[in-house]
Amino acid sequence: MKLNQLPVLRAVAIAALMSTGLAQAQDREDLETLKQTTLNLIQALVQQGVLSAEKADQLVKQAESKAKATVAEVQRIEPSTVRVQLVPESVRKQIAEQVREEVVSQAKAERWGDVNAVPEWVDRFRLEGDVRLGYQRDMFADGNAPELFFQAAGQDVDNTTEDRDRGRLRARLGIAARVTTDLSANLRLVTGSTGDPVSTNQTLGNSNGKLGFALDRAFLRWRPTQDYAGLSASAGRIPNPFFSTDLVWDDDLSFDGLAVQLEDSVASTKVWRPFATAGVFPLQDIERSLSNRAKSKYMIGAQTGVEWVPSNDLRAKLGLAVYDFRNISGELNPVGLSANDETAPRVRQKGNTLFNISNPQVAGGPFALASDYKVLSLTGVVDYRLFDPAHVILSADFVRNIGFDAARIQSRSGLAVNREDKGYLVRVAVGMPSMLLKDDWQLSLAYRYLESDAVVDAFTDSDFHLGGTNSKGFIVGAQYGLSRNTWLSGRWLSSREISGLPLSINTLQVYFNARF
Repeated sequence: MKLNQLPVLRAVAIAALMSTGLAQAQDREDLETLKQTTLNLIQALVQQGVLSAEKADQLVKQAESKAKATVAEVQRIEPSTVRVQLVPESVRKQIAEQVREEVVSQAKAERWGDVNAVPEWVDRFRLEGDVRLGYQRDMFADGNAPELFFQAAGQDVDNTTEDRDRGRLRARLGIAARVTTDLSANLRLVTGSTGDPVSTNQTLGNSNGKLGFALDRAFLRWRPTQDYAGLSASAGRIPNPFFSTDLVWDDDLSFDGLAVQLEDSVASTKVWRPFATAGVFPLQDIERSLSNRAKSKYMIGAQTGVEWVPSNDLRAKLGLAVYDFRNISGELNPVGLSANDETAPRVRQKGNTLFNISNPQVAGGPFALASDYKVLSLTGVVDYRLFDPAHVILSADFVRNIGFDAARIQSRSGLAVNREDKGYLVRVAVGMPSMLLKDDWQLSLAYRYLESDAVVDAFTDSDFHLGGTNSKGFIVGAQYGLSRNTWLSGRWLSSREISGLPLSINTLQVYFNARF
């Protein structure tokens, strides 16, 4: 028996059972025959697996209940009548309408008769991902200082002189599930090291060992559709909630914590579209004890801005943000103890001013951040459709660490440091905003300048200067669409140090990208 026959059989069974209570004008023998025939029909459906026993029992009980209610209604209308020859027309129409509504409602919900239908729960999920394969060559200048000099100062530098060629792979798989109309659950798996927050790349050449996936995102997002429209909140391990560039936050970075965003619920119909974001983000959880005096580290961030969309050909966006890092600077250990070892960062790249917090001094450290970090960031983008469909996109970012205090650094570490607390990025791109179709293209040129203590080096871009701060230089890029959601990309990154030990690095990246 086909599944799409089920609504018809249910309708027949329900109507027949109702007639048990309505056919008062029939002889009892005929009534019992009809009742028995209906019960036999339901039993046959159960035996053939069309109905479960529980569902059949439920149908019988529902029909009997409706039949009793209908008889009571008939007797109320004609109380003096003991036996009726016919069911009133109005009652018959009411019965037929009730049965029709129930069957139609269930048919829509369960998609009876739609041979191409998928289960309803499948529509609540959205799957997306991408795979990127490529080649990277790192080239070091002959005049670079040996890596030992950087390591002596606590910097994480493994190589400064030997060129390196690598095969690179990145794979990402994301799932979004609609829990309710206002709530969604989101997960994303990525390649890369669990200890590296700013890169999802995997270097190929591990004796054919298997690659690992890490849980990069896991969060709930609340976005009300009616009350509080325009307000949304994300909590867990979330994507970057701020309008920003990779001058402060690497593109692959995800945040632990809670972010609340506010925008005009009808912004898409307006020329001026204000927005605001605020959040709290734990960085390093530390359990304090008598032998560990370090405090847990976290960041409080807030941003406000506006987007201007005067036409379909032009849009501009400007945002002002403050990122206040708490408890991330180092503290010198008490003599002979290691109570402040956890004030040293667990993750860093290179560039920030460090000092040795061991006491008495030990060559290996540990090394901790000398400065406080309260980063002010002004970010802007102008997107102009020069000729359809090509765009000219100009983006810029200026940052300053307003938490930098040379006197406090000297008191904390004994170091006399120069003020190096600023950075900026300017980028112009011509072509399509993103690679979607065959023959889409884009060319870009950027200049980047980032002083040692302008931002926290652990979270800035991991590609330019091979990561970190205290760097300046150019980035030239090109992209070309091979087919739908498939494209080639290439970049040339040329950088050198702003101050301190000489370190010049040129990097070539060529990637094949596929998105689904």
